[in-house]
Amino acid sequence: MKGNEALAEAAIQAGCDAYFGYPITPQSEVLEYLAREMPKHDRIVLQAESEVASINMVYGAAGAGFRAMTSSSSPGFSLMQEGISYLAGAELPCLLVNVNRAGPGLGGIQPGQGDYFQSVKGGGHGDYRMIVLAPASVQEMADFVFLGFDLADKYRNPVLILSDGAIGQMMEKVEFKPYTAPVVDKSSWATTGKPTSRERNYITSLFIKPEVLEQHNLKLVAKFNLMREQEVRWEELHTKDAEYLLVAYGLSARICQKAIDIARAKGIKVGLLRPISLFPYPYKRLEELASQVKAMMSVELNSGQMVDDVKLAVKGKVPVEFFGKLGGLIFTPEEIEEQLELLMTTHHAN
Repeated sequence: MKGNEALAEAAIQAGCDAYFGYPITPQSEVLEYLAREMPKHDRIVLQAESEVASINMVYGAAGAGFRAMTSSSSPGFSLMQEGISYLAGAELPCLLVNVNRAGPGLGGIQPGQGDYFQSVKGGGHGDYRMIVLAPASVQEMADFVFLGFDLADKYRNPVLILSDGAIGQMMEKVEFKPYTAPVVDKSSWATTGKPTSRERNYITSLFIKPEVLEQHNLKLVAKFNLMREQEVRWEELHTKDAEYLLVAYGLSARICQKAIDIARAKGIKVGLLRPISLFPYPYKRLEELASQVKAMMSVELNSGQMVDDVKLAVKGKVPVEFFGKLGGLIFTPEEIEEQLELLMTTHHAN
């Protein structure tokens, strides 16, 4: 299946009740697949008039206790930022998908990783965070849907899958394992109609009194800190004897794996750390590896965004360099290996 199709099928199997979206390349297959298949399961798919409308429809469905999701690509996802801040502020669980394209602006439909800042640092207003999962295969496009919905329910918070145009469009084998959604009691907050047995449920992100708003924010901060403690995910390759370390996520990490094969064939001891969760970020593990390696290189399809987090993680213990491509161009494994040799030469010279 295509990555976008695998993600859409996983949404159905994960019990998604409602999908609201708007077509935009390179993620339109998500909407197209769900529009064809979801009605067979008596579930809702609606093409909204805009991305602004779709994210607010997600707010409404999530507020009623349903598993709701939307997907888009970079400029469309930008239009959703106000609604995402509302969702986080109102503590509503939902699944969001951004199939990243090259930017800024309208950019191009080729893959890119320029939405890292927007996704990880919070593209909307106020103090909020989302768990951000970065798939590197079609299988993970599917797997992270199940994980994403479960994490959204666990923390009553939006969860984002940050993919890209290449993984969304590539075709690979994918396995769907048996899945049963956990039973989640939403009766204390979901707007399901007022029964006589309880008081009304109110969902809002508006708090007029500053002291009340501060307490709400402190509650959110405690939740985000719990995410940092419990939901950090990463993958390592050849790190046990590594003297140099590549750090990359998503599509870039796939290419780095071949670059490492080339480098190790030349006797260069290099490893890879692939962050799977971009928030929370594997700061602690990178700091540990900084005590082992001589230098690190962040490899990204942008002008340098995740490299800031790599530098924060290592706390100046080792040099951190950056290698990237822009405009939808994709580096080859050979180019990454050449940059690694240049890093080694520069490091020895210093």
